[in-house]
Amino acid sequence: MWRWDKMNLTILYEDNHLIVCVKPPGVLSQPGSKNLPDMLTLLKAYLKEKYVKPGNVFLGLVHRLDLNVGGVMVFARTSKAASRLSDSIREHAFQKTYIAIVEGGGFANNEQGTYLDQLEKEPNDRIAEIDSSGKQAELHYRALASGSWKKIPVTFMEIQLVTGRFHQIRVQFASRGHPLLNDRKYGAKSLSKSNEIGLWAYRLSFPHPVTQETLVFFAPPEGELFGPFQSHFSALLPL
Repeated sequence: MWRWDKMNLTILYEDNHLIVCVKPPGVLSQPGSKNLPDMLTLLKAYLKEKYVKPGNVFLGLVHRLDLNVGGVMVFARTSKAASRLSDSIREHAFQKTYIAIVEGGGFANNEQGTYLDQLEKEPNDRIAEIDSSGKQAELHYRALASGSWKKIPVTFMEIQLVTGRFHQIRVQFASRGHPLLNDRKYGAKSLSKSNEIGLWAYRLSFPHPVTQETLVFFAPPEGELFGPFQSHFSALLPL
């Protein structure tokens, strides 16, 4: 793991084909309409500086994390790598696992389940909802622990995405009365002035676009929302 001083970015892995990093909450995955820093631009600047590259630096975006979600991301350093990583996503060989804190209890310890819905993204791209005419959305969850955050009962979850729909985890849990912690857009109580929500992409697994070796990367969640559950992270992360 290596940290770059500009915005203190964490680089988990790097070779000639790809770069794996940790996106902090509050940073966009790519340039957008909001005047905020984004990972694509920051990483291009990092590569340009590190390798003293003239002109533009190629970097391919193959997946995204919401603005208020942090965690592991991979970017492609060549067009061939970008194409092959995109193929891995379509073939479900690209696996993202999240840690979430959802409002409410009622889950047994180690309870596992599947949520299967049809999701529709509204035209303004700002919210999604369950709609019978939407695209299929599927995830698997495991309840790891229960507790409280500012006296609100919460459950600490591990979530494996099968599909990657817009705001999928947020919508599917909120629709069942368990919005993600501080996710005010989907009905959660306002617990923090920050825009961070109780969701973190802590594990990313995919075949290397050239060698086909299975690569696995981890990053423990950061931020005040995950503080009460720090003791549970050691069971999820490798020794």
